[in-house]
Amino acid sequence: MLNELSITEAADKLRKKEISAVELTGACLEEIEKNNPELNAYLEVFSDAKEQAQAADVRRASGENHALLGIPLAVKDNILIEGRRASAASKMLENYIATYDATVIKKLRDAGAVFLGRTNCDEFAMGGSNENSAFGPARNPHDASRVAGGSSGGSAAAVATHMALGALGSDTGGSVRDPASFCGVVGLKPTYGAVSRSGLIAMGSSLDQIGVLAKTAEDSELIFNTISGHDPLDSTSREISNSQFSISKFRIGVPRHLFAQGMDADVLERFEATLKDLKQKGCEIADIELPSAGLALAVYYIIMPAEASANLARFDGVRYGLSLRGENLQDDYAKTRGAGFGLEVRRRIMLGTYVLSSGYYDAYYEKAVAARAKLRMEFEKALESVDLIATPTMPTPAWKIGGKSDPLSAYLSDIFTVTANLTGNPAISIPMGVVAREGKSLPVGIQFTAAHGDESALFIVGKEVK
Repeated sequence: MLNELSITEAADKLRKKEISAVELTGACLEEIEKNNPELNAYLEVFSDAKEQAQAADVRRASGENHALLGIPLAVKDNILIEGRRASAASKMLENYIATYDATVIKKLRDAGAVFLGRTNCDEFAMGGSNENSAFGPARNPHDASRVAGGSSGGSAAAVATHMALGALGSDTGGSVRDPASFCGVVGLKPTYGAVSRSGLIAMGSSLDQIGVLAKTAEDSELIFNTISGHDPLDSTSREISNSQFSISKFRIGVPRHLFAQGMDADVLERFEATLKDLKQKGCEIADIELPSAGLALAVYYIIMPAEASANLARFDGVRYGLSLRGENLQDDYAKTRGAGFGLEVRRRIMLGTYVLSSGYYDAYYEKAVAARAKLRMEFEKALESVDLIATPTMPTPAWKIGGKSDPLSAYLSDIFTVTANLTGNPAISIPMGVVAREGKSLPVGIQFTAAHGDESALFIVGKEVK
């Protein structure tokens, strides 16, 4: 099937005129029609996808040759596409129509990519399982009774089932890498600032980063190179100058002191087997210490809710989005936000407002900011002695839908992913095999973290993990 091709394979066939963008897009649409009713990966499939593909074929016939020209991609529902709904999987923005393109969309549009539709996610990207979507959870393609991961679960499920050749997601604490691990695809969280956040519905502005979900490391590199770069619309964006590496020269640090509890034994077994394979290919494996990494979850779950509370204050029923009338202005706010926001979003807003409030700011938020700075220094120091830091992406495979009704148990699963967002380092999740659960083979991933701007190291090692 054409939709089972990687982007690099499809681009080669398009360049040789062995296939057309219309045929490639049609194959993805057929797969969506077959699988999406069960998996709920897409919230909307764009009716003009084939027209976009026809335009791409015309552009290629006229001599254009970008590798993404005519490649069908999926887009997470919190990234703006002009004239399309962008609900962030929330009732608050259920009928909101974007008035402009996000910078990443503009860059992909200029390259000629075909946008298939908007994918399911946790509401306002708040969650690690996609169970917090106002429109029902995206389901894991390897076992539909399990979560796809979050918050970019719809994008990961779409790529894993060949309903798209690649996809955009966003990553605030692991929201690209988590579903990549659970669904068995590649997930890239770039260096903070490497990709413009203009047009991304904000959750935690110092943590958010648009990322890539793809079938291979080569494909993620191709999309990253297309969407990265400085953008005057995002003051935090910058050009990234990547270092050059070869696989035989990598020194990989492993913080095994973080593996003491909460990790499934067979996940750790797959992780050690993957490291052994990399060692045989010429990599050096060394134990390292990251003393503050054990505090990362506590730090993250103070800073992220604080920023989310501030960012979501704009959704008040007055300016845009859902608007419910009450007896007075305060009643308008209460009715709108109570009906428009789901339970997890309300939980994080309240937590964030609490840690920013008078009397608690110094006790919680200020200390978390200081601990974050210390963690970043520890990563910088560690990456002076090693080229990459490796951990499992997630401590377990995907859990059953409803299996972590206690939110704290779900938060603990982010132990290995939140650090890259707190420090701003780039990180990638690569499939490292499967583990068995109840007769199902479930994917698990290995995560590599690199120094700021060293995405090239992630792509090189990612191509070597089999």
